[in-house]
Amino acid sequence: MTSPVHKSGYITYGKSEYVENIEDSGDTLAAINKSLKKITSQVPDDKQFKTEMDDFYSQVSRYIKEKVKSKELDWEKVKSPKPEYVIPYNQINPAKKDEVSSLLNKLAVIKLNGGLGTTMGCVGPKSAIEVRNGLTFLDLTVQQIEHLNSTYNANVPLILMNSFNTDEDTQKILKKYYNHDINIYTFNQSRWPRINADSLLPIASSAKPTAGAWYPPGHGDIYSSLYNSGLLQKLLDLGKEYVFVSNIDNLGATVDTKILSHVFDSQTDFVLEVTDKTKADIKGGTIIDYDGSIRLLEIAQVPKLYVDDFKRVKKFKIFNTNNIWIRLDAIKSLVEQKKLDLDLIVNRKTTDSGERVIQLETAIGAAMKHFEKAHGVNVPRSRFLPVKSTSDLFIVTSDLYILKDGVLTMNPLRTFGNVPIVKLGDHFKKVKDFQARFKSPPQILELDHLSVTGDVYFGAHVTLTGTVIIVANHGAHIDIPRGAVLNDKVVSGDLRIMDH
Repeated sequence: MTSPVHKSGYITYGKSEYVENIEDSGDTLAAINKSLKKITSQVPDDKQFKTEMDDFYSQVSRYIKEKVKSKELDWEKVKSPKPEYVIPYNQINPAKKDEVSSLLNKLAVIKLNGGLGTTMGCVGPKSAIEVRNGLTFLDLTVQQIEHLNSTYNANVPLILMNSFNTDEDTQKILKKYYNHDINIYTFNQSRWPRINADSLLPIASSAKPTAGAWYPPGHGDIYSSLYNSGLLQKLLDLGKEYVFVSNIDNLGATVDTKILSHVFDSQTDFVLEVTDKTKADIKGGTIIDYDGSIRLLEIAQVPKLYVDDFKRVKKFKIFNTNNIWIRLDAIKSLVEQKKLDLDLIVNRKTTDSGERVIQLETAIGAAMKHFEKAHGVNVPRSRFLPVKSTSDLFIVTSDLYILKDGVLTMNPLRTFGNVPIVKLGDHFKKVKDFQARFKSPPQILELDHLSVTGDVYFGAHVTLTGTVIIVANHGAHIDIPRGAVLNDKVVSGDLRIMDH
């Protein structure tokens, strides 16, 4: 790879005007308008930032109006999806071998890379966390696409949607791939100011990304940010027709040539991958038929009276994996026509200083209802393998999965196809602590359930089978000795063993 080249609002690694549209609608909106003008005046030459502030104003204006005229979802209109809304994966025809290369050359892969690793005790982008054999999320993603391109003699570019929180560190990390045979582009999602929960005025007084005052407004921002950066047009100029979008921490979200072929054969605009819901997924969004049209329903949109109904696995059998295939020219058309009014997610937070603030966010899947040709594909559970916690990390670092060419596949020696339930306590919450408490990853091929609470350490070559519960009460300490085999065991008390 060559050095990075800056192009408009995006950056590429590889071989190869703000207009005010503000209407005063009351004292609050006028005050917000005045505040935003003051902020944007500090960077008069940054047109992209001004465009972001224009978009933010539109959304906060919408939020204020919707608060006044709030209309709750009519639960009577919520129906199970029609058969044509969700197509089973096993009913899709495999890709023809002689067509795969040409189809791949019309595809780009976007990974959502705006999140930090703070929830797992890490500093910097979550994509930089080591997840397997010293390799990070980003390393594995690059390996996947490099292997895909070399196998099919294709040129699928990798695109990272960063946030202002992750961009600087990501740019430094990407230098390690300069000599790799892969084209990598980056662009930033928008940066919006948090607003005071009472006055609704931005708490930011400066255009600088001050900690706590600004936030990335959710992955639904991808449509406008991709367009505003100029990268969407760049991809179209390169002959790309579709993008495959997924979270960078979902290690199961690889390019599936079978789905790729289906996307082109059906000439669809938007395909959302869903998978069968389990009791662990009761909060996940689901595809529904709402008043005769397809849409994605999130739990935040469900009236409180019907939340338990929404969570029932029997009624809503599938949930959103956030793996999405989207036609690029359809995105361009909808953005230019300003038809992507995504459902607002109101995220209430409290700053370190105690100020109550609101973040207005949107989700990428909510755009489903705006695309003329949209449907879901019910994919195998293996395509949903996110690492949101060290409990998830425990699973992907174990012998349950085999790593090859950046792809994790379940070990064929696993008797059952399901993934065990693992719940590690607060002592394991941070990656550093998690790593220190295991001499080596335990063998869990026959594990069904693991629950660990308290100050517990595992020796090397431990085998866990069936249901294992380990509880070290407050002040107690438990060492699981080297080579131990725990089968349907409950371990509690205080156990200290010198590991030789």
